[in-house]
Amino acid sequence: MSPKRIRAHIAKKETRILPITTEFIRLDAALKLANAVSTGGQAKLVITEGDVRVNGEVCLSRGKKLHAGDRFAFGGVEYEVRKAEGRD
Repeated sequence: MSPKRIRAHIAKKETRILPITTEFIRLDAALKLANAVSTGGQAKLVITEGDVRVNGEVCLSRGKKLHAGDRFAFGGVEYEVRKAEGRD
């Protein structure tokens, strides 16, 4: 009897671009700007509960500075921070 092959389908994560006009953005503010949460209180809660990943690792610091090129994920969506076009 040969072994059965199991195939798994891994859903692709949706990636959204989050343009910023400043040098950096704090994680809690990024969640609000991305409309991933409605309030700063909600942002604090999901961050401190370990529901947010920054560059692939759980981040518990709501004041974490995100720069262009950083990625954060929450709720099955990944966001990439980018400098807004036309900004240096």
